[in-house]
Amino acid sequence: MISGSVSWEDAGTAHRATIGPGFVLLVGAAGDDEENNVRRLADKIIDLRVFADEAGKMNLSLVDVRGAALVVSQFTLFADMSRGRRPSLLKAGDPARAEQLYEVFALRFRERGIETQTGSFGADMTVGIENDGPVTLVLSTDEWPTRV
Repeated sequence: MISGSVSWEDAGTAHRATIGPGFVLLVGAAGDDEENNVRRLADKIIDLRVFADEAGKMNLSLVDVRGAALVVSQFTLFADMSRGRRPSLLKAGDPARAEQLYEVFALRFRERGIETQTGSFGADMTVGIENDGPVTLVLSTDEWPTRV
């Protein structure tokens, strides 16, 4: 990713957060998400080898390229469109709890030394993503096996 931005207005004041190369992360919390799973997911993302090395292979992590993270809350990731024409958002977590988990997620990136910018939880935001390759991944806190 080349760059990302998020902008919003709060009480008549315009805000904007931007990053250069790194990840734009649209993050939602389900009702059953736990802090330890959120931290584990953040670590997984930080260590993903999806940036090109000198041979052009996806072999470098966010840490390797000294990239940044832009973390944007997005509860509509849990929209259920299986019936009708209006999305059901019942699978999204309680807003207060979801905000806590969102903060835990962003904090984990900072703890790992990643420059991290955020939007404003629950705000109506405009998100900009300038992508330099066709890499879009969907990750979840749902259980995944650990290989040793």
